[in-house]
Amino acid sequence: MRLEPTVLTLVAGGLAAVLYLGLSAFQLALAAGAPWGRAAFGGQHPGTLPARLRVSSAVATVVWAAVALIVARHAGLPVWAPLPDAWLAVAVWVATALGVVAIALNALTPSRIERAIWLPISVLLFSATAIVALSASG
Repeated sequence: MRLEPTVLTLVAGGLAAVLYLGLSAFQLALAAGAPWGRAAFGGQHPGTLPARLRVSSAVATVVWAAVALIVARHAGLPVWAPLPDAWLAVAVWVATALGVVAIALNALTPSRIERAIWLPISVLLFSATAIVALSASG
């Protein structure tokens, strides 16, 4: 039985979805050749990313958009998700775990711009996703 979502869960799910979609849009721009390489992949490629990293960004575009829908759906927002409802709780916990990895990588990166921009966003994403994981029952 699924409980009605709380306001906190709905807000956290909405915030997470917006942030994941922003991350997806950033990755799409990188894949399309935006000269923002200094703000991605450790900042080792100023300007446009090399082809292999642009492919990685293209894949990440789809992954982060799917995660946005999964977290929003599990939070109780009326959106379609690319997984059956029975799998959403596990997927949200995987996203939460990836948030821990993202925080660590963005804290340790040699790129100052990644630490300045992506570290705070990673903390917000982790927090919002964790709230959904902890409070939404599946």
